[in-house]
Amino acid sequence: MLGAERSERQMADRRPIGIFDSGVGGLTVVRAVLDLLPQEPVLYFGDTARSPYGPRPLEEIGTFARQIAAYLLGRDVKVLVVACNSVEVAAIEDLTDRSGIPVVGVIDPGVRAALRATRNGRVGVIGTEATVASGAYERAVGRAGGAELFSAACPSFVPYVERGDTTSDELLGDARSYLRPLTDAGVDTLILGCTHYPLLSGLLQVVMGPDVVLISSAEETAKDVYATLIRHDLLEAEGALPTHEFLCSGDPAAFLSLASRFLGPEAAEVRATSVEPAELGEGSWS
Repeated sequence: MLGAERSERQMADRRPIGIFDSGVGGLTVVRAVLDLLPQEPVLYFGDTARSPYGPRPLEEIGTFARQIAAYLLGRDVKVLVVACNSVEVAAIEDLTDRSGIPVVGVIDPGVRAALRATRNGRVGVIGTEATVASGAYERAVGRAGGAELFSAACPSFVPYVERGDTTSDELLGDARSYLRPLTDAGVDTLILGCTHYPLLSGLLQVVMGPDVVLISSAEETAKDVYATLIRHDLLEAEGALPTHEFLCSGDPAAFLSLASRFLGPEAAEVRATSVEPAELGEGSWS
């Protein structure tokens, strides 16, 4: 019925969903989008040449975000998914105001899932320095209500993931150090506040213990993407066979070796591209 009603309103929208991140972490969101919306084409950009974003000033992260968004808009994406917590705290309001298309983030979806999961009302969040220092999760939990939030920055996690290291003793030692304040606080739910972190979920579960629920925002974000496509009448036709494109600003071979762990055969072809400087109000910006 939904498809029939939609066909009366407009033709299927074959433009891709644009998704970007500082590196490979946003592929967790891509995987969830592909699972939920198999007919939708995806154009992904990972800024691997300038990763990690977390230690950088918010102003610089915002500049990078606008450059990448301008590139994706120039490729005629229909929705922009900010699959990077650091970018969201630095630039999502600006991107939403100026892009001219729907913009979806990852922070609110993760908070919603955590508030549903917590049993004792004590929720932890881990993220990059930029994300934690911004207070974005505190504000999101404050808007939703119903939980006390405990935060911890984990600056070494993204470099470990980008190197393909998810099990080393050094990483385990860092995790125990970063997470000790959260275990001491008795959190029963932990938001993985960086899209790289789901690849560390096994190690994080060991450190936090089996009774702590780990929350990745990927699945909830994919639901928000689905709802956005419905609301703005942007769905591709059911049964369409999409073509996906995965781009990076750094070494495509290194990107592919990690992307295959997230995506499987969908990552079979990855090519590199450079990000050209772009300013708001120029090029594809409205």
